[in-house]
Amino acid sequence: MSTEGIVTLTRDCQATLIPSGETVTLKKGEEARITQALGGNYTLLLSGNLVRIEGKDADAIGKEPVTEAESPTEDDYSEPADEKEIWDAMKTCYDPEIPVNIVDLGLIYSCKITPMEEGGSHIGVKMTLTAPGCGLGPVLADEVTMKIRALRGVRDVGVDLVWDPPWSQEMMAEAAKLHLGMM
Repeated sequence: MSTEGIVTLTRDCQATLIPSGETVTLKKGEEARITQALGGNYTLLLSGNLVRIEGKDADAIGKEPVTEAESPTEDDYSEPADEKEIWDAMKTCYDPEIPVNIVDLGLIYSCKITPMEEGGSHIGVKMTLTAPGCGLGPVLADEVTMKIRALRGVRDVGVDLVWDPPWSQEMMAEAAKLHLGMM
C-alpha cells in the first residue's frame, strides 16, 4: 500500500464525521490518509471512517492552516457585492466526498443580491445537497456563509437548505460530469 497522503496527527483536533455530520475528536498520533484536499479543507480516511477537518486545523496534519478573514470595516460596504465574486467564492466549497465544487455539482439553486439601506448587500443563497439525509448540510451552509461574508460589499448572508426540486445528476455541469467519468 502506498503511503502517499498518509499523515500522523500532531495534535488533537475536531473533525466532522461524514456523512452524519457528527463532531468527533481526532487524537494526536493517529494516522489517516488524505482522500481530498480541496477548498482549504481536508477529507481523511481514518479507521475506516471518512472525516473532514477544517482548514484552520490543517496544522494538525502538517499542512498550512487557513487563516480567518479579517472583520469587515464600513469601507467594505461602500459598494454593493459583486455577483461574480460571490459565485467564485461558492466554487471554493466542496462536497467532502466528491471532488467537485458545489456550484458545478448543481447544489446552488439561486443567489440573490439585495442592496441594504445602510450600505453593502444581503446575499440570499438557496442550496441543496446530493442526499436529503446528509448531516453535512449545516457544515456546507456555514462554509458558504463564511466565504461569501468575507467579500467586499457583503453585509449579511443567509443560506437556506432546500429540497425542492430534489437534486439529481442532471443538475451537474458538463465539466463536473466529465471529471467524475459520467460522460
